[in-house]
Amino acid sequence: MWASYLNILVVFAIIFLSYVLTWRKWFDNHVADVFSKLVLNITLPLNMFLNMTQKFTKAEFLELFKGIALPFVSILVTFLISFIYTKVTKVPVTRRGAFMTMFTAANTIFMGLPVNMAVFGEKAIPYALLYYMCNTTFFFTIGIILIAGDNPEIKMNQARFSFKKLMKQLLSPALMGFVVGILWLLTGVPVPKPLFDFSTYVGGMTTALSLFVIGIIIYQTGIKNLKMNKDVAGVLIGRYLISPLIVYLLSFLIPVPPLMLKVFILQSAMPVQNAMPILARGYGADEEFATSSLTYSILSYFIFIIVILKLFF
Repeated sequence: MWASYLNILVVFAIIFLSYVLTWRKWFDNHVADVFSKLVLNITLPLNMFLNMTQKFTKAEFLELFKGIALPFVSILVTFLISFIYTKVTKVPVTRRGAFMTMFTAANTIFMGLPVNMAVFGEKAIPYALLYYMCNTTFFFTIGIILIAGDNPEIKMNQARFSFKKLMKQLLSPALMGFVVGILWLLTGVPVPKPLFDFSTYVGGMTTALSLFVIGIIIYQTGIKNLKMNKDVAGVLIGRYLISPLIVYLLSFLIPVPPLMLKVFILQSAMPVQNAMPILARGYGADEEFATSSLTYSILSYFIFIIVILKLFF
């Protein structure tokens, strides 16, 4: 466990470096946007392609998608619990949708991917992507509608489910890299050395750029502007207690290989989605609550990860 934690310390060291560089005015919100685009559109797709073609055999790939039911069901169960939680603890109507979304949906790329790689190595990436697919489907369908519903003045057609928007999110460059890697793997053709080297160099930037984005967000939010209350605490309970516990308990009903289960548990226990403050602002929801929940979830992760590693690994 401690070896894994020391690897995670490196992750936090990179976040801290990004925080300092933002304080020194090297980074800003524009840089965060650029890094996000680089990760989602270039470095991560190449990373996915490389891992599928180099780390898996055909037989291992066929086993991969058998485990997708576990994250799908666990997210739905966690969402149901979040709904009950809002009723019991009387979460205000103006932040109820954002609360349920943050309680349920995890930061599976910018935080989840680097942490899983630190703990399990690159072998974990395809499993992490399976959870990402389910997580993203929830976030950009039910989650968007819930967030918009926090603003009583918004027209519901503005938050209506959009199949086109969902497909745009699901068929992202990252997942396309994953799909192309699968197809290449199934052909049995070796990856040409120039393409392999290019993917290695560029895809290798994924972790650092993802963590730089997190550091910029923490600095721009401002630690002094954070507000802890019972609802923020409830989000942390959902992220770090309820969500991983549901995955673990469901694994007795929906068995998956040991490494896959560990990756799913770790993915389920990630901080709040990066996009929450932006979406809350865009839909007229409680932006302050979303920002405080996001930042507290990132800062407190340093402590919660010790508990998660101790209990499940």
